[in-house]
Amino acid sequence: MSTPFPFTAVVGQDDLRLALLLNAVSPAVGGVLVRGEKGTAKSTAVRALSALLPEVDVVSGCRFSCDPDSPDPACPDGPHEPGAFASRPARMVELPVGASEDRLVGALDIERALAEGVKAFEPGLLADAHRGILYVDEVNLLHDHLVDLLLDAAAMGASYVEREGVSVRHAARFLLVGTMNPEEGELRPQLLDRFGLTVEVAASREPDQRVEVVRRRLAYDDDPAGFAARWADEEAAVRARIVAARELLPSVRLGDGALRQIAATCAAFEVDGMRADIVMARTATALAAWAGRTEVLAEDVRQAALLALPHRRRRNPFDAPGLDEDKLDETLEEFGGSDGQDGNGDGDDDPDPGPGGGPGGQPEPDDAPQGDGDTAARPEAGEGGEPQPSGGAGEQSPARAAEPFRTKVLSVPGLGEGAAGRRSRARTEHGRTIGARRPRGALTKLHLAATVQAAAPHQRARGRSGPGLVVRRDDLRQASREGREGNLVLFVVDASGSMAARQRMSAVKGAVLSLLLDAYQRRDKVGLVTFRGSAADVALPPTSSVDAAAVRLESLPTGGRTPLAAGLLKAHEVLRVERLRDPARRALVVVVTDGRATGGPEPVALAGRAARLFAAEGTASVVVDCESGPVRLGLAGQLAGELGGTAVTLDELRADSIASLVKDVQGSRRAA
Repeated sequence: MSTPFPFTAVVGQDDLRLALLLNAVSPAVGGVLVRGEKGTAKSTAVRALSALLPEVDVVSGCRFSCDPDSPDPACPDGPHEPGAFASRPARMVELPVGASEDRLVGALDIERALAEGVKAFEPGLLADAHRGILYVDEVNLLHDHLVDLLLDAAAMGASYVEREGVSVRHAARFLLVGTMNPEEGELRPQLLDRFGLTVEVAASREPDQRVEVVRRRLAYDDDPAGFAARWADEEAAVRARIVAARELLPSVRLGDGALRQIAATCAAFEVDGMRADIVMARTATALAAWAGRTEVLAEDVRQAALLALPHRRRRNPFDAPGLDEDKLDETLEEFGGSDGQDGNGDGDDDPDPGPGGGPGGQPEPDDAPQGDGDTAARPEAGEGGEPQPSGGAGEQSPARAAEPFRTKVLSVPGLGEGAAGRRSRARTEHGRTIGARRPRGALTKLHLAATVQAAAPHQRARGRSGPGLVVRRDDLRQASREGREGNLVLFVVDASGSMAARQRMSAVKGAVLSLLLDAYQRRDKVGLVTFRGSAADVALPPTSSVDAAAVRLESLPTGGRTPLAAGLLKAHEVLRVERLRDPARRALVVVVTDGRATGGPEPVALAGRAARLFAAEGTASVVVDCESGPVRLGLAGQLAGELGGTAVTLDELRADSIASLVKDVQGSRRAA
């Protein structure tokens, strides 16, 4: 077993360390979501925490880590006789992004359950993590239904597995820690709310601190055991402090004054629901216990607000998490006096920072900064490096996007098999049952009627003599289900001079922003191609980060000629590469243009030939017609015909009169 990097040796990231330790003191706080750029010690700090947790006593032989002092009466391995127990270190269990539902919650042997009536249950990761840490790296990339199962178990303290009327329940109380890079996509607000605390982390810009990060990382890589030994005393001190805080926690008093401050703070920041109030109360109590006090002070409430509220204030995916600290201080002073307001709750209450300023900050070997990575903060392709418009046309400053609106549903025709989402029809593991088939690999969703029908003709030949049905593996049938998938929505946006009227471009950006919001809600990947001047640029390669697309869109300049063919060819190349990376994910191309094509020889004919490439491959497409004025040339409609897709005006994009914007592309092409 490898030696983990010591928790107390991590440089910087005091908020991250404090949030983790508060959950170690009081798991009822509800876990931690760590948001930050790559290479900021998110994973290092989480993995190091497990070494600080006290050992746990478990019933000997119990696969579900029951506490010998109060064993779970519903434990599948029970009932447990008093007596034998063993002590072991608290576990840290990692949930891979690609894990299946059975791997997470456990699996029932359906064959034995049907044939023998035996509940043969194989525990999953939730059982392994009971009374320890469950760590989900890149939690924003985890399938939604797995996140729902995970958070439900964390909230209830138990996991339920049900298959065709056979159910198993076991205790599942754990410290939930998720890490994510917002550049790769956001969690839904409903899921954000289920994490107790959230911490934003970033690499230090101080040269001295960065030097210390590198120095410690190199020393650890050269001699992990020796490096850990040098920090053994600091680790032991923090471990003892966790134990003392746990023992003190039941004695901590949360007075009416502190409760009033908590309620007033949540109301002042217009936080939905009551979960924030409860989490703040538990966090403030844990802060007092960590500081060795039995009374919750205003400084505890303030620190609890900074950890528990920022992620609960997001109203849409483009809102940046954060908290107005001046407003927070005013609220606390108004509703509870000013005691503790001159500090930020991180004085003596913080863990011993150790040399270098505390934990967090060093890059990990597998999480190092990538020099060519695509981030939302990087200037878009058109800034500074984009070709200048030809013909002497000047570039206009970016127009602000109009207010977003609710759009009609754009969907890809047919039945796909892509990643779970909410846009187009697909064969999925979850959804309505549409048939049965022989299982490929392990059986996950039993089709009971089809299984019985397959087994029934063979009962006499198999020597059935009792009431039970003799079922063999060849009889089992997997339920085929239809649900929804997420797609790749590739925006191809005309940023030429013909689109440059500020009011018009503002409306165009508002429409694209509205479609981006829709893509966020439907769990799509998005990409952005722009064309203007003499060339096209990939402003944003396909990504799950809708925020990044919105940033690039907001700063999109306009001006110059209209190289429509270049934009379509660039989009075609993006789709070709993406099919190699993710062949199961189907694409929807949304071309936002007035249909004009200028620049170069025969620009209209060249654009038509480029459009027919999409039609030949059956790529679903929509043309958002941005032409305005009393006289319309209908060029966008002609482009849609070449693409084999549908044209819709900006006004029609939100009109209730359209039942569906994307029809069956193949069917409409055959009819034409």
